[in-house]
Amino acid sequence: MNTRPVPSIARLFLIACLVVASAPSVPQERTEKPPLHGRQWMAITGKPLGATAGARVFQRGGNAVDAACAMIAATATMWDVLHWGGETQALIWHPTERKVIAINALGVAPTGATPEFFKAKGLKYPPEFGPLAAVTPGTPGGILVMLAEYGRLSLAEVLAPAIELADGYPIEAQTATLIERNKSKLKEWPNTARVMLPYLGQGAMRDGREGPAAGEMFRQPELAATLRKLVDAEKRALSRGASRKQAIMAAYERFYRGDIATELAAAVQAEGGLITREDLARWQVKIEEPRKVNYRGIDVYKLDTWTQGPSLLQSLNILENFDLKAMGYNSSRYLHTLYQSMNLAFADRDFYYGDPAFEPVEPVEGLLSKAYAKQRAALIGERNDPTIGPGDPYPFQGGKNPYHSLLNTPADRAPAPAGDAKPAGNRPYSPAGVVPTTDRSYRTDDPDGAFWRGTTSVVAADAEGWLVSVTPSGGWIPAVIAGKTGIGLSQRMQSFVLDARENPFNVVEPGKRPRVTLTPSLAVRDGKPWLAFAVQGGDSQDQNLLQFFLNVAEFGMTPQEATEAANMNSFQLRDSFGNHEISPGRMLLDDETPRWVRRELTARGYRLEFQPRTAGPINAIMLDHEHGTLWGGSGNHGEDYGIAW
Repeated sequence: MNTRPVPSIARLFLIACLVVASAPSVPQERTEKPPLHGRQWMAITGKPLGATAGARVFQRGGNAVDAACAMIAATATMWDVLHWGGETQALIWHPTERKVIAINALGVAPTGATPEFFKAKGLKYPPEFGPLAAVTPGTPGGILVMLAEYGRLSLAEVLAPAIELADGYPIEAQTATLIERNKSKLKEWPNTARVMLPYLGQGAMRDGREGPAAGEMFRQPELAATLRKLVDAEKRALSRGASRKQAIMAAYERFYRGDIATELAAAVQAEGGLITREDLARWQVKIEEPRKVNYRGIDVYKLDTWTQGPSLLQSLNILENFDLKAMGYNSSRYLHTLYQSMNLAFADRDFYYGDPAFEPVEPVEGLLSKAYAKQRAALIGERNDPTIGPGDPYPFQGGKNPYHSLLNTPADRAPAPAGDAKPAGNRPYSPAGVVPTTDRSYRTDDPDGAFWRGTTSVVAADAEGWLVSVTPSGGWIPAVIAGKTGIGLSQRMQSFVLDARENPFNVVEPGKRPRVTLTPSLAVRDGKPWLAFAVQGGDSQDQNLLQFFLNVAEFGMTPQEATEAANMNSFQLRDSFGNHEISPGRMLLDDETPRWVRRELTARGYRLEFQPRTAGPINAIMLDHEHGTLWGGSGNHGEDYGIAW
């Protein structure tokens, strides 16, 4: 019996749109998941229990920032492809100040993390796993600063759901499977194995399983104790007469400069890591100005070049030079133009993006100029160009490129063979001389790996006007747990490079933030907050978010339709993880893509691959100012879930 699900009407309609190239928009159609509607508040994140945490906080009178913090804390506790030692960043629409605020809670490279240190170990990049893969924890600080500055409730109220989850919750099949799949790696770190493999050595009696089974109560008592220490710090400060904000920041002090910091640093060093107590004490959350461009009257906001976020803004600037509606939704010309626009933006990302707090200063004004985008758009031809490299944005900001000599050495962008087939063994195309990594948290023969690797997303909104978009990450399975703190450490060091010829702006250095893939999004229309959208999925994030935005802004889809719509994904960019591979011409499409579109794309030089879902688990909230209501969308790719009222 064929058990494959029948395609939804929405999907069939989108395919039909390929034929009608002149269709101006896509009317509302049925979706696999129902759209969310609300009037007072909306909370969406990567797990149903995580969304429930946000709903509980809203019901206690919290605003969207309180709810977002509760969802970050809950999903981190649940190992929803992140944990507490990871990193958090956010975009927040402040309804009183009427502006977008950026939160930078990304950890930094610790003392001793230099190119020479890693090269001496025979490494081409910092390691993907283990204590040397960790930057300083950012998520606790991010939650505490957002809550103190923009929230309404106490830390005790906001952390209550996460503490209950740490005391024990019924673990989901996805997380239980990841633990079991990675148990050989987890056993390398005794504290990690103690927490995540409660049946260590008993596999013979449990069909080989040493981790928890789906539905079993999974307990993290040491993490629960650490979270209670934060709440205790707040309580003690309040008893001394501190204000709400001061009391929350007392918890911040305890984590980064108190007994928690001492225990965490000692545990990391005992495992062979580099993080010191001084690293923790020096680190701080940054409240920043976001980057933005205007696309056909809509202001789109992203974080700065310490993320990949500006690449979406660059792509929009390039695409503004084309009539996308006239091409037709997901026609071969539309997909080709998207792919090439992203190629150009990602080539710049791979060379020019890094921590703006360090020299050299990124040429972001030139990168985001409309004139530079027009010059880049002129490079798009009729076929894929596998040799596309970074451009030179410096003249567009009145400067001279200090790295011009490095622009013409794209030795590892060799063309891949064209054809409508996957590489042998479903391995990504690798340039000559690069040995593909085999030590992955997700097997490369796992068709969902690109979407499930790391990160979750959090979006929240309320009737007061707060709108929040977050993509917290780091500390995904397999992660090192720092001693008895219960804190799973980040693996973000791997996003640095060791060779300035590869990216002079992203060379590892103590105190520096790596250029990450994490990239929440906000859009403002007619001076009013309009759209919050985010997704997990490493290098695919801004690709899927770009197409989501175009689905809504250009083709008139609702948020739920846009989260489920078929996407295209490019691999002609440098992987931000592992061995930083690049696969020119490789394109992922929905497996229901019509034959004629496949044929035309192959003729344009692409190697095509197919999956039943290609958009990733996008989460989004749209503010309907005409009716005073909230529209929500949560992708049908994974376990993401939303609640509204």
